[in-house]
Amino acid sequence: MNANAIATPQDGGARSLRFAALLATYMQSANLPLPNSALRFIQGSLSMTDDQAGWIFTAYLGASAITLPLAQWLAGRFGVKLVYQAALVLFIVGLWLATAATTPLEFVGARIVQGIASGVLGPLSMGISLETLPAARRPKFGAVFTAVVLLGIATGPTVGGWLSDGYGWRSMFYASIPLSVFIFLVVALLLAEKKAETKPPYDFFGFGTFTLSMIGLQMLLDRGERLDWFASTEIWIEAIAFVLGMYLFVVHVLTTKVHFINKSLLRDRNFVLSTVIFFALGFVLLSTMALTSPMLDEILGYPPVTTGLMTLPRGAGLVGSFILMSRYSDRYDQRLFVAAGIALVAYANWMMLGYSPLMDWSPVAIAGAIQGIGLGILMPSISKVAFNTLDPKLRPEGTGFFNLMRAYGSTLGVAVVQLYFFNNTQAMHMALASNLTPYRAAAHSLVSAPLPALAGLNEMITGQAAFIAVLDQFKILMVVMLVVSPLVVFLRKPVSTN
Repeated sequence: MNANAIATPQDGGARSLRFAALLATYMQSANLPLPNSALRFIQGSLSMTDDQAGWIFTAYLGASAITLPLAQWLAGRFGVKLVYQAALVLFIVGLWLATAATTPLEFVGARIVQGIASGVLGPLSMGISLETLPAARRPKFGAVFTAVVLLGIATGPTVGGWLSDGYGWRSMFYASIPLSVFIFLVVALLLAEKKAETKPPYDFFGFGTFTLSMIGLQMLLDRGERLDWFASTEIWIEAIAFVLGMYLFVVHVLTTKVHFINKSLLRDRNFVLSTVIFFALGFVLLSTMALTSPMLDEILGYPPVTTGLMTLPRGAGLVGSFILMSRYSDRYDQRLFVAAGIALVAYANWMMLGYSPLMDWSPVAIAGAIQGIGLGILMPSISKVAFNTLDPKLRPEGTGFFNLMRAYGSTLGVAVVQLYFFNNTQAMHMALASNLTPYRAAAHSLVSAPLPALAGLNEMITGQAAFIAVLDQFKILMVVMLVVSPLVVFLRKPVSTN
């Protein structure tokens, strides 16, 4: 953020402003997985199908990924205070729309509004926090900020499950409204406004073509199964948008000097390889949560508060290991930690393949904790490897692109696992039902069974098929980490800064 963008308050005012910015960071990250533990109740209340439930996460993620790159330009063009307050108001509107939703489309629309605001709040909260700190403390603050983001992601399902179980699922969105109002008032009272001296340039063509491509791909994955893929005109339009947008973006990057992505970033091997690994990390980070909570809530029938509590070991492992890793000195070879983190994440996903409908809470807690520790080790170590060899002048742009790739990894990861989940559920349902033939004694007795008994049998088969499909998605996440693991060999050893 431009150092001239805001006037920094002093002493207690600075601490209050920093607290409000960190609270906003926690709130916008916690609202992403907030509905995870109460999906069953949200679906029942809104008559939402299983494939539409996936949009609850991809809508928020996709919208935030679109506005994330625009946040700094908007702040420089219109002023940090104005843009930040506008984002808070928009976030409140999204929260209110979620509580008032009566159809799946209205609820998904509310999540899009929340995501748009979230993509702006995140980076501007970081900038406001840094401006309230002495220059000597700023380099180490990034770890604190990321830990708050991870804390929000880790505890969101627990908070949402507790509120839903006691006060109804709409209460989880009501709870964030007073927090947003408090943050708005603190910013209004303590943050002085200053705009950039000159209007900052921005590559809207590059940003637009890249965004068009990503939206096309996202819609293609989200809507393809429902619309029978390329039998639908809409899917063809989305596929063309994806291909055309990516083509124009690549040509733009290769043929212009100033664009959305600085080509100099692509010349640093460590940065490029680390970004690919970070994309894979994002693919696994939220996809596991998007699978585990519905498995516990919808398939195994756990109450929302229990479902939320069973995500805590993963969150504790993630935040705890991240904080410990952030304290390590750069004199250690971070490539070893990258390899260890990838190995732990892949091993945890392998453990998840052993889940059973007859299991108690311990396999979920143990596998989740191991995966959380692996992610907590991987995240700070791969960040150090990515930026250690990068030209300091490129680090601001690199940071934005690096985080953007994690965001797109998360949104595409959730879309992919949801897609394969529904496909595999249908395939397994057909495979299991095909064995119920008249020649089997148990099935033969159902010929004259009443309709409720047949419906119960179908529900049991659907539950078994869905559980097997969940395990198949954990296998996909494991394969993703194994595919990127060889890249560690090609990373250069980071230069010691001590």
